[in-house]
Amino acid sequence: MRKLLIGLVIVISMTGYGRVACAQSAEEAAGRVVFNHCIACHFIEPGKQGFGPNLHGVYGRTAGTLPGFAYSAALPKSGIVWTEDNLRKWIAGNDKLVPGTRMRHVSITDKAEQDYLIAFLKSLK
Repeated sequence: MRKLLIGLVIVISMTGYGRVACAQSAEEAAGRVVFNHCIACHFIEPGKQGFGPNLHGVYGRTAGTLPGFAYSAALPKSGIVWTEDNLRKWIAGNDKLVPGTRMRHVSITDKAEQDYLIAFLKSLK
């Protein structure tokens, strides 16, 4: 899987979209590809809200604290800070990490894909 994603990054870097990816590390660019699973609900541009909370600046933020988003009661009560370890657990099975969350079950269990996605999320500052 890791070779496939790196190959996708190389192909992307040859397109107009790749100009954005080239400013990032290969791991972050591969994470942008994995993030395609998330874009139906989450924005990464500052200030935009979607069905899910905006993920710009998510790394290091306390769960359930983004102003203007109506979270389920379970997420703010969790007290979780979005560290690398907690993001990995969330990505692998959000309903196991925080039972009662409104987010539909997500399960990206491939460690390389998790690494890429976390690298991308950490880059959103």
